[in-house]
Amino acid sequence: MDPTSPRSPHRPSFFNNTTPQSTLSSRRSHLSPSFQAKLHQMALQLAPLVQLTTGLIHPSFPSTLLNFWLLTESQLDELAHFYHQRTPSVYTSQYPCPVYWPSEGMTIEDKRRKLGRFIGLRGCESPVRTDEGEGEVNEEVQEMMGWDEQRIREEIRRRLEKEREEELARGKMGGWRRF
Repeated sequence: MDPTSPRSPHRPSFFNNTTPQSTLSSRRSHLSPSFQAKLHQMALQLAPLVQLTTGLIHPSFPSTLLNFWLLTESQLDELAHFYHQRTPSVYTSQYPCPVYWPSEGMTIEDKRRKLGRFIGLRGCESPVRTDEGEGEVNEEVQEMMGWDEQRIREEIRRRLEKEREEELARGKMGGWRRF
């Protein structure tokens, strides 16, 4: 008798139909509750934002929370530009939660946090700047909402210059600031 025959006692186990089912639902029942909760959270659908000038949705706009966490740095920059947050214009402050998006000096974590706040995700609020005493970035954005484009550009240039000077000063101090 052929060993691959369904009736052969020497049939390899991968041909055996009596093995436990390996469906997704049976695998999920063996996952920890915290992992199941995280999977459920990452599957949450995100409502897309439309661009004010065209009514279009950016092709990289994340459809789920998982897609949000998988955005690359260039995609984050593209989204900020598409929704008028990276390049200040008259439309920048017209979105529900505008964010201050400097052209330099932000890490990918900063960009993700800012985009998350922009699209309305909880937990993406701006941190308080205690060393400068300026308060939250949110307050800065609200103040800037009434500014014209030229004033916004001047403020961005001023801040970038200030950041460069601070970086140079930190470099001379060995890279670490003492508090």
